[in-house]
Amino acid sequence: MTLPRPLLRLYHYPANAVAWAVFGVVGVGLNLACMPLLLARDRARRGHAVRGAIRRLFGGWCAWLHATRLVYVRFHGFTPEAMAGPAVYIANHPGLLDATFLLSRLPDTICIFKPALMRNPAIGPAAIMAGYAAGDTGVDVIRDVAQRVADGRSVLIFPEGTRTAPGVALNPLHAGFALIASRAGVPVRTIVVRAPRDLVPKGGHWWRPPVTCPAIVEISMLGEMEPQPGENAAQLTARATRQLSSALAAT
Repeated sequence: MTLPRPLLRLYHYPANAVAWAVFGVVGVGLNLACMPLLLARDRARRGHAVRGAIRRLFGGWCAWLHATRLVYVRFHGFTPEAMAGPAVYIANHPGLLDATFLLSRLPDTICIFKPALMRNPAIGPAAIMAGYAAGDTGVDVIRDVAQRVADGRSVLIFPEGTRTAPGVALNPLHAGFALIASRAGVPVRTIVVRAPRDLVPKGGHWWRPPVTCPAIVEISMLGEMEPQPGENAAQLTARATRQLSSALAAT
C-alpha cells in the first residue's frame, strides 16, 4: 500500500532530522575518542585505522539513509581494480553529502579541510588523526598533499571548490588537483555524481529533505587519466572538465 504524498512528507521531515541527529552524535563521539589520541607519540601510525573507522561510519550513514528510505546511493565501477593504488580522485559536487558518500567507498583516502574546521573541536580531532590536510589554496598545501599521496594515500578533491551553482551542470574546475597528481606521479580518477538538485544543494538547508524520497544518487567511476609528458596543469584540468561535462550531459 502506498501512502498519500502528504503523509509521506510528514514522515520525511522527522526522519531526516533524526538522520542528521544520528550523524551529529556519532561524529561528536568519534572526535571525543580521537582527542586523547592526539597526545600519543605514535599518532601518525594510527591514521590508517582512523581513516578505516571513518569509512565504515560513513558506510553506516549510507545504510541508515537507505533503511529510512531517504536516500538510495548506488555506486558503479568502484571495483578493487579501479581503486588499486594511490590516486587523486576528483568529482563534481552537487550536494553537501557527496564527501560522505564517496569516503564510504574509497580506500585509505584523505581530504583537504579548511584550517578553521581543523581547529573545530567537534570536527578537527578525527580529521587530524586521519591525516587529512589543512589549507585553502597555494603552493604549501599542494606540496603537502602531493607528498602524502606519494607516500601511498589517495586524496579526494572537489575541484569546483564549492557545491555546484544552481542552474549549471559544472562549475569551472581549479587546477590544484592536477598539480598534486603531477607532483605525486599518480593518476587522476574522475567520478561523476548524479543527484537530485534539491538534495542539500548550495544555498539549501540540511533539515529540508528532497521533494522526492527516496532520492536516488548515482555515483560512477569514469576512469583514470595519467598526466602526459609535457602536459601542464591547465591542460590536464581541461581534459578532466571535458570528461566530467560529457558524462553529466549524457544523463
